[in-house]
Amino acid sequence: MAEAALERRPRLSPINQRRWRVFRANGRGFWSLILFALLFFVTLGAEFVANDRPIVASYKGELLFPAFVDYPESKFGGFLASTAWRDRFIIEEVEANGWMLWPPIRFSYRTVDEALPVPAPAPPFWTMDRSELCQRMPLGVGDPGCTMGNFHWLGTDDQGRDVVARLIHGFRISVLFGLVLTGLSSVIGVAAGAVQGYFGGWIDLLAQRFIEIWTAIPALYLLLIISSVIAPSFWVLLGILLLFSWVALVGVVRAEFLRGRNLEYVLAARALGVPDRTIMWRHVLPNAMVATLTFLPFILGGSITTLTSLDFLGFGLPAGSPSLGELLAQGKNNLQAPWLGISGFVVIALMLSLLVFIGEAVRDAFDPRKALR
Repeated sequence: MAEAALERRPRLSPINQRRWRVFRANGRGFWSLILFALLFFVTLGAEFVANDRPIVASYKGELLFPAFVDYPESKFGGFLASTAWRDRFIIEEVEANGWMLWPPIRFSYRTVDEALPVPAPAPPFWTMDRSELCQRMPLGVGDPGCTMGNFHWLGTDDQGRDVVARLIHGFRISVLFGLVLTGLSSVIGVAAGAVQGYFGGWIDLLAQRFIEIWTAIPALYLLLIISSVIAPSFWVLLGILLLFSWVALVGVVRAEFLRGRNLEYVLAARALGVPDRTIMWRHVLPNAMVATLTFLPFILGGSITTLTSLDFLGFGLPAGSPSLGELLAQGKNNLQAPWLGISGFVVIALMLSLLVFIGEAVRDAFDPRKALR
């Protein structure tokens, strides 16, 4: 039975096995993929890593989930509509009648620390007097002293918000934005390039002239104009950037379809009466995707860079959103706080470097001339 189960297990084709071995042989790209996936997985659960609410709490025998449910303060003897879980009264009340499980960082990306011993932006905690910090922190009944979660590991921005929390949430929204933009632009670009290359003739000619005119438009200036007129949001920015990013793959796919449409098996399929959409999908597109996949990591890096640039210029995500570009802008405006610019630069440089290394490894994996050592 075990042998039968192994036989039923789907296996990679020989060519895909070779590609995987070549990818694994590129140690820099392979470990970059693992590190990037690990960082992305951690930031996907950002609410469990950096949050100003406990993940789980028990109060008088009732199990609460403050990270997902907004409980009124009247439940704990207060009078506000929403519970401020970092308040000393709430902490003492809950810990006296139960317990709380906090995330490693007790700040959200929007939490303003009003107990800073110095004016914002505050430096990292290791540069300050720890005893003074402990006196200002909201300590609970069972807390014997300061906890690392209440420290600002990389300081705060000019509004008193924790830098580490904003970096974690900003990393997540940047990668998600880049992935969605890359996926949608790839679908549109591959479809446009496939139609141009397969049918050719007037369709290809008119489409090429349209793309030449479209790419001649100064995209950055147009983005700034549209962003200043329309209220920016995640989906609005995504739609605006999608207008120009889809042309990145058209040329590659068009060239592959121009070459593949004259191959013998494609001509034979046409002679047998196979529909054009079936030939394009089953016979020509798999070969065209080999060149397309090698560009995806670089397109993803370009999408993230574009979002960061718009946020840096003030035309990106809405004010208050966790943004790496907005953190860089704060570093430029607060030269006396070098931890702001340095933190944003390191995260962006690490993210883009990992994507470049992954892209190089993918390119080698799909290169048939690459020898496996």
